[in-house]
Amino acid sequence: MVVPHESYARLFLRFLRFGLLAWGGPVAQIAMIRQELVEDEHWVSPERFNRALAVYQVLPGPEAHELCVYFGMIARGRLGGLLAGLGFMLPGLILMLALSWFYFAVGIDTPLFAAIFRGFQPAVAALIVRAVHRIGGHALSDRWLWAIALIVGIAELLGVSFWLSLAFAGLTYVFIKRGQYGVAALIGVAFVAGSILLLNSPATALATASPAAATGQPSLLNLFVSGLRGGLLTFGGAYTAIPFLQRDAVTIGGWMTSAQFLDGLALSGILPAPLIIFSTFIGYSGGGLPGALAITTGIFLPAFAFTLIGHDYVERLIENKALHTFLEGITAGVVGIIAATTLNLMRATLTDLPALVIFALALIALYRWKAKAAVAGVVLGAGLLGLLLRA
Repeated sequence: MVVPHESYARLFLRFLRFGLLAWGGPVAQIAMIRQELVEDEHWVSPERFNRALAVYQVLPGPEAHELCVYFGMIARGRLGGLLAGLGFMLPGLILMLALSWFYFAVGIDTPLFAAIFRGFQPAVAALIVRAVHRIGGHALSDRWLWAIALIVGIAELLGVSFWLSLAFAGLTYVFIKRGQYGVAALIGVAFVAGSILLLNSPATALATASPAAATGQPSLLNLFVSGLRGGLLTFGGAYTAIPFLQRDAVTIGGWMTSAQFLDGLALSGILPAPLIIFSTFIGYSGGGLPGALAITTGIFLPAFAFTLIGHDYVERLIENKALHTFLEGITAGVVGIIAATTLNLMRATLTDLPALVIFALALIALYRWKAKAAVAGVVLGAGLLGLLLRA
């Protein structure tokens, strides 16, 4: 296998083209990359590709984007990896910036746009429900993981810090797999006790105050940190970043509403880009163009860093079975958190009969329609249906 020597410009343009054709979510994006670079041009062997993909499926971040950085790096070093990653994400970023500007500057106050976006929102709720089922089906492989997901989901609904919940999830599963059930039980007791203490502390009450009590627009640093946290916790796909960004932007920060948050998800679903590009919309809402760039930088930074700095080390590290088990527990916890967030978003969205009808039809379509354009088709179809039902 010989990686072709390409100029930096040609390498960037190759992955820019991938970004322009990145419809249909990560499965379709990965298949496109594999077909051209592995099957057609033989940059690496299929076995090496599968090992690289396994690494990025364990790590947080969008796998298709990380694979682009990986191929750029093996072609022209770290600068090549940076150019490949930027090329792949650039089309979606530019399009999302344009849509964000239109949404917030021009507005959707006209009856036409308002009806279309009211159709988008229940369809996005259906997308998230489908994602929870799909991610949970892969991640919850035994009764202990189901139990962890349920406990963490309940904790999320009660307002427990997700940092505490995820630490509980990962550590508990490690000791369960080792057969040390007594230690796992002690961790559970400590989790309950810590949750009760934190939920009743004045600092927590202040932090979880209503959005109306929020202190205004977030700083660029806060937006960057919010994106970085989301980027580090996207286990199992971009949908797993939803609860963390939703908490920062809607529940705690209060700089956008649940409806606006769902609109951002809907817009990302119709773009040729990793779904995580919806973070750009959230950042734009919080701080305009600088805010959009700050949160996008934060959320994509781990995907660049893990590959450019530590791919070989991480490839060796994931052979550690204890780490695998810890990450499986965390993933189960993330499933519980996103399920709880989904319930809250559904409660805010499915408020009338037209919304329930669109939600049900979108959910049926997502389960039955397997084409790579399914997400974009469902979202756009829901917008049209919203227009017809509310005309």
